[in-house]
Amino acid sequence: MSNIIVTPIKAPLATQTGSPETHFSVTDRAYASSTPIVLTIAGSDSGGGAGIQADIKAISATGGYACSVITAITAQNTLGVSAIFPIPLEYVEKQLDAVFTDLNVVAVKVGMLAESGIINLVAAKIKQYQPAFLVVDPVMVATSGDLLLEVSAISTLKTELLPLADIITPNLSEGAALIGVDTPDNAADMLNMITGLRQLGAATILLKGGHLEQDENSNDLLIFPEQVHHLTAKRIHTRNTHGTGCSLSSAIASYLAQGHDLLRAVQLGKQYISEAIAHADELSIGKGHGPINHFFSGHADVR
Repeated sequence: MSNIIVTPIKAPLATQTGSPETHFSVTDRAYASSTPIVLTIAGSDSGGGAGIQADIKAISATGGYACSVITAITAQNTLGVSAIFPIPLEYVEKQLDAVFTDLNVVAVKVGMLAESGIINLVAAKIKQYQPAFLVVDPVMVATSGDLLLEVSAISTLKTELLPLADIITPNLSEGAALIGVDTPDNAADMLNMITGLRQLGAATILLKGGHLEQDENSNDLLIFPEQVHHLTAKRIHTRNTHGTGCSLSSAIASYLAQGHDLLRAVQLGKQYISEAIAHADELSIGKGHGPINHFFSGHADVR
């Protein structure tokens, strides 16, 4: 079983913005449900490795009940993305209303939202239905390097959706794009992003440092309003990492829906993903970056 080491570190404190209920209550509340329902709002990956398919696998593997709203259809495999078709807003709205008016959704994970119109719609529905937890993975670029978010939509994402989130989970390039800096290539530059990320308005930020390959560990920063935790895990060397970010954010949402506090949900999510990556080479899927192994032997123990 993979071990996730959590170390509090010193970092500048945040300047509070917005209401205390929005920005400071997330670590104090817990919502337990006999059926922890998690809604994923994301794009479809025809290859099954990322997007809504990865989300459903991760939520199911970690003990949640997954429901879904598809925002875009992608023609995608382990080699890349060849086409993107955004779902018309009318049909995204119908999906959202169908789920929220019947199912007791505890946590929502938001992934690929390719256009400003879909971002605005999803933000409006989150405000309308007010799920207990909102996890936003600001998906911008696929593992293959293909762009999944219109550049013009980044400002809409920042102003309309991120301030509603209990936690956002950018990787280094996504975090840098959100605050307008160069992608860091060392740990010091990663730390320098903390203040800018806090100013986005999300309650908590998980800045994923997996793309810094300077040592044998993968180092993430879990940034709360008044403290920062350094999360360290052993780096696993494999090319089969397709869908890692989608799966991690979905696992965190699943654990939140099951009543874990935010720090514990992130720890469990990272532990699950580390194991899924460690077992990825047991699969033989595609000619490029293959998927992680969501249902590795013993996955039910990561609860």
